[in-house]
Amino acid sequence: MDIERKFAARRRRIRRMLYALGALSALGTITVGLSRLEPALPTVEQSAVWVDTVKRGQMIRQVRGPGTLVPEEILWIPAATEGRVERILLQPGATVQPDSVLLELSNPQLELEALDAKFQLGAAEAEYRDLEVRLESQLLEQKARTASVQAEYVQVRLRADADQELAREGLISELTRQISSSMSEELSSRHAIEQSRLEIGSESIQAQLAAQRARIDQLRALDQLRQHQLDSLQVRAGTTGILQEVLVEVGQQLALGTNLARVANPEKLKAQLRIAQTQAQDVQIGQPATVDTWNDLISGHVTRIDPAVREGTVTVDVALEEALPKGARPDLNVDGTIEIERLDDVLYVGRPAYGQEETTLGLFKLTEAGRVAVRVPVRLGRSSVHTIEIREGLEAGDEVILSDMPAWDAFDRVQLN
Repeated sequence: MDIERKFAARRRRIRRMLYALGALSALGTITVGLSRLEPALPTVEQSAVWVDTVKRGQMIRQVRGPGTLVPEEILWIPAATEGRVERILLQPGATVQPDSVLLELSNPQLELEALDAKFQLGAAEAEYRDLEVRLESQLLEQKARTASVQAEYVQVRLRADADQELAREGLISELTRQISSSMSEELSSRHAIEQSRLEIGSESIQAQLAAQRARIDQLRALDQLRQHQLDSLQVRAGTTGILQEVLVEVGQQLALGTNLARVANPEKLKAQLRIAQTQAQDVQIGQPATVDTWNDLISGHVTRIDPAVREGTVTVDVALEEALPKGARPDLNVDGTIEIERLDDVLYVGRPAYGQEETTLGLFKLTEAGRVAVRVPVRLGRSSVHTIEIREGLEAGDEVILSDMPAWDAFDRVQLN
């Protein structure tokens, strides 16, 4: 028979209560300890961010923009007369010489006008020859009359001189002498008149011939104009280069002055860059530039800045100072970099993915041997294509994260793995 021990159950209850109190005490201690711990830092993969080192030295300010190569010499070929496009003989991309025929036009009315001008010129030249012969004949007749009067005058004058001698010796009457002298004076006057007629006739002939020659010159100029217009129906390049564009189609009716085609000299190209208007304010003529054709880098300098802003950009012309690489051609896409200035002895770092010049922003600076990044305020200065000046907040040798980190905007410290 078992005998119940009165104190055994009591001891078990006390032991259980002590265990429970110990567990509660341990749980409270753990809770207080955990409440005093700082929250764990968010982690960032170091390979996923861009880290750069702050440097001190010379910083080159540059602006950059896309662009194209364009010819310095462009010839627009207009229609010299009205006409209809009959044939297009060459297509864009063809190499042309000054006498290369690009298009053939037709104009029946012009052909009739050219033929009529030629006939009028021929008729005027024939009239000139006929007039010249008739006037020359009239001049010869006047010369003959003048010569006849002159001969008759000489004879009468000799007779009058002889009669005067005979009258002085009393061999003839005074009346006979007076008659001879009167006839001599009359023929002298007639001779003078005929001589004047001869001179006036010569001047009249020259005037009439000059008038006819002027008419011929006028008709010849008209004929040459019509012939030039007729020749212009064969549209020629007029220069050596590359045919860039044909602006008309077969069958199209053209008005005078319509642009037909464009020819450019591929040996003389320049770069036209499109610079953002916010960066173009510091660009000046003469600044050095570099043009990247994707195959080579070409040095140049700024020659023109467009005063107008188009779609947020300013067009800047860059003259190329070196020989063009193979494959360079008009309308080739390029990238251009213009050097604005050189800043000596300044702090600078790679340009962050966010933030503009002359502003203040927070950048994560690496600490604890690069294991932790702490956000610090940084005042930025002047900027370039890839770098930006540091005014305050960093020192030479500091490492900072330049990548955009919007997911960690709420944290001032991150841990790098």
